[in-house]
Amino acid sequence: MNLSLFIARRYLVSKKSHNAINIISGVALGGIAVITMALIIVLSTFNGISDLVKTLYNSAGGDIEITVAKGKTFIPAGSRFDSVRHLKGVKYFDETMQDKALLKYGDRQCLAYIKGVGSDFAPMTRFNTLIKEGKYSLQAGETFYGEFGIGVADKLGINSSDNNFNSVTCYAPKRGLDNNTANPENAITQKHLFRSGIFSINDDFDSRYVIVSVDFARQLFDYTGKSVTSIEVGLAKASSSAIVKEQIKSILGADFNVKDRFEQNELLFKTLKSEKLWTFIILAFILVIATFNIVGSLSMLIIDKQKDITILQDMGAEIKTVQRIFMYEGILITVIGAAIGLLLGTIICLIQIKFKLVPMSEGFVVSAYPVSIQLNDYINILACVLVIGFLASWYPVRRFTAKKIAV
Repeated sequence: MNLSLFIARRYLVSKKSHNAINIISGVALGGIAVITMALIIVLSTFNGISDLVKTLYNSAGGDIEITVAKGKTFIPAGSRFDSVRHLKGVKYFDETMQDKALLKYGDRQCLAYIKGVGSDFAPMTRFNTLIKEGKYSLQAGETFYGEFGIGVADKLGINSSDNNFNSVTCYAPKRGLDNNTANPENAITQKHLFRSGIFSINDDFDSRYVIVSVDFARQLFDYTGKSVTSIEVGLAKASSSAIVKEQIKSILGADFNVKDRFEQNELLFKTLKSEKLWTFIILAFILVIATFNIVGSLSMLIIDKQKDITILQDMGAEIKTVQRIFMYEGILITVIGAAIGLLLGTIICLIQIKFKLVPMSEGFVVSAYPVSIQLNDYINILACVLVIGFLASWYPVRRFTAKKIAV
């Protein structure tokens, strides 16, 4: 058995001659446990919220987006696009037409993005699950319907309980007209749209978007034929987004931009990562403060065990052996505190996942704070705690043992 470790374990559990040492050791262990528990809970909650946000944004489009490198619209026809449609892993291929329009309902009006989508949009995004009022329907015969973001509906005063609902009038400028048109009305395309449903994804999307049929969008924005502003590709579950994206890029060449989900919402995902990182750093600083108790505990323990140090020296123990005893003491406090914190944090996270005890604000898309436990968080937290604990143990051991032994 390792003599230094054996003695360190005895020192940890034995009663010291000065009760203050026991108290400080307990405070050090408890502080590490509490901060470790907080790290697990906070980072797991960040994971849950990040996953929720990603899921909500995923409901607004495909896994991969194809846009033209130059210009605004293109026609997805020809052998290249046929090859993309039949790529292994490509499950959905949805044609999209999107632009801004002025919407008017009664005496209210607002600007919004009109997003025209095809038949693959609903099954690809499971958009029907996001309809809060009404139903998902974009066209019935010659009548066009729209799914209004809850924010747009509020701006226009659209109420699902209004039985006398009239159509929303959509205005968009005609293409190819000069600024000298004698009659301004001839420069504007006007189309009528009926409300089918009201959806809720996130505040940003809800306040800016109306989902319509791609045919309605083409008519409103004065595009003929099969023109689109983008193609949204949905992948099968087992498919790799990175691999399929590279395959599409090699097929379409430099004429088109191909973006995966991260690239489509790059600012969002970078913001989520940076918020989690800075939260980890702030809690790590608090952990550094908590480990000052280890410094105090070991310093007082070395003073308290001066007689033991002398006896060990007389028995032939080297200074490194004595130092290892108190290093192990500090590491044991750190490891036990970290283990307790990880266990308590995991239990609290599992309770929240199972019973949803902490609710979210009323009207949010989920009823309780989402939590997602990830292995890499445990690895990072444990590594951080052990490094900080080691450094907090190393300083007093090197300083005070050398001083006391030299005396």
